[in-house]
Amino acid sequence: MPKVKVKRTKPTLDMTPMVDLAFLLVTFFMLTTKFSPEEAVVVDTPSSVSEIKLPEANVITITVDKNDRVFFGVDGKQTKEALLNKMAGKYGVSFSPVETETFSLISNFGVPMNRLKSYLAMETDARKKYDKTSPGIPVDSTNNELADWILQTRLTNPKVVVAIKGDSDVSYETVQKVINTLQDKKVNRFNLITDMENRPTNL
Repeated sequence: MPKVKVKRTKPTLDMTPMVDLAFLLVTFFMLTTKFSPEEAVVVDTPSSVSEIKLPEANVITITVDKNDRVFFGVDGKQTKEALLNKMAGKYGVSFSPVETETFSLISNFGVPMNRLKSYLAMETDARKKYDKTSPGIPVDSTNNELADWILQTRLTNPKVVVAIKGDSDVSYETVQKVINTLQDKKVNRFNLITDMENRPTNL
């Protein structure tokens, strides 16, 4: 008597849950990703083996590019607005609500106080173009506006830490001026931002 052949069906896999999961993950990362703000100047930082990371908030970033120009930046919208008001009172300059809002949205800048109002009045593209030739914030002994920005920021937000982000080709003299400015304002602890480099291995 012949055997009865059992009809075998090919196994199937329902991919619908997998597709749903993939879209959920993509949506999650899109909503939680925090993009780094666009900076006024790009610098090529030197490398080091330090693994210490900067905090994600309450950071003053002093950037020095290869042309020895100094840029200043601090995070926090409310901190920036309060800071601008204090600097306006100190230098006798008034800023409109629109200019204050613009200042709170830029990551860093490199213009003296007497040009800041016109700088904030520029369109975004015009500001980006101006950043390439801007003079930077004065750090000379006779006119050290950087010292005022640091002092007023610390008065506005005492929790801030200071980080210097210098180009690998910047002159030592300019960096020394920045460090002297920090020390004059009793800031003796600060961070140097570098690129991560692999630690040397023992042979």
